[in-house]
Amino acid sequence: MIGFFEKMFFSPKWYHYFVMIFLFSFSIVYGVVMFLRRILSSKNHFSIPIISVGNLQVGGSGKTPFVVALAARYNNVTIISRGYGRKSDGLIEVSYNGKVAVDVNKSGDEAMLMAESLPHASVIVSEERTIAIELAMREGAKLIILDDGFNRVDIEKYEILLEPVCIPNSLTFPAGPLREFGWTKRYADMVLKEDETFKRVVEYENLSDKMLLVTAISNPARLDNYLPQGVIGSVYLEDHAYFNEAVLREHMLAHGASSLLVTQKDAVKMHDFKLPLSLMKLTLEIDETVFASVDSYINHF
Repeated sequence: MIGFFEKMFFSPKWYHYFVMIFLFSFSIVYGVVMFLRRILSSKNHFSIPIISVGNLQVGGSGKTPFVVALAARYNNVTIISRGYGRKSDGLIEVSYNGKVAVDVNKSGDEAMLMAESLPHASVIVSEERTIAIELAMREGAKLIILDDGFNRVDIEKYEILLEPVCIPNSLTFPAGPLREFGWTKRYADMVLKEDETFKRVVEYENLSDKMLLVTAISNPARLDNYLPQGVIGSVYLEDHAYFNEAVLREHMLAHGASSLLVTQKDAVKMHDFKLPLSLMKLTLEIDETVFASVDSYINHF
C-alpha cells in the first residue's frame, strides 16, 4: 500500500495540492533552516579523497547502483552509509575487503546489497560519518565513498548529485520530497541527470509466467517501465521494510503466482526464504566523462 504522502511526493493528484498549500509555510521554514545549516557549518578535512553520491529528493534516484559502479573501479575503497532501515545502532562494519561480517538486520538492505556486490571493497554503516571515516583510514582505506552524503555538510568532499528524469513535486519537506531547496544543487561538483549522464539498465533472472511483484522501495511506481511480461499483481511495502515469508506465501497463493518478482535490494532480505524468486537486477550505464572527472579529483588530491 503506497501511503498518502508518498503519492503526494512522487505522483501528486489534484487533492494533494490542498495539503501542499497548507504545508507550504513549513516547507519554506525547513528549507531555510537546511540552507543556514549548509552555509554555517564548519567542515572537517581529511587526508584522504572522499566522494559523496547523493540527491536532493528523498527516495531512490539510483544512488546504490551508482555507488557500486564507482567503487568497483578502485582498490582499497570503503563505502560509508547511514544504513537506513537497519535493526541496529551505532557503527557496524558490514564487510571488510569483500568479506561480509553481519546479517541484513544489522546492515540494512542497501548496505548489504553493496557489500555483496563488491568483493574487493569494505562497507561501514554509521550515523556518525566522521567516526566511520576515521576507522576506515586506520584500516588502510585509500578512498572513501559516502552513500547519500550530500546532506553531510560537515565533511569536505567531492559532491556528485543525482537527479531523476523529472520531479513532479519540487517543494521541500514536508510539502514535498526535497531535503533542501532545489537551487542548492549548485553546491555539488557534478550534477548528473538520469537518461542524460547515466541510464538504468535492468536484467532479469528466473522469470516465470505468473509473477507477483513484491517490493519495499520508495516510489515503487518507478519500476513500472521495467517490468517484464508475466506480472499478475503487486504488493508494496514501506521503504526498507522487512518481509515475512509466511505472509508472502499467502500472497502468492491468493494471486496464483508461480514466483515473486523482486529487486536486488529486496532479495537481500529473503536469503533464507524457501520461495521461488524472479530477480530484477539494476545496473547503470554511466558516461565515461563522469569517471574521468572523479579520477582527476582523486589524482590531484
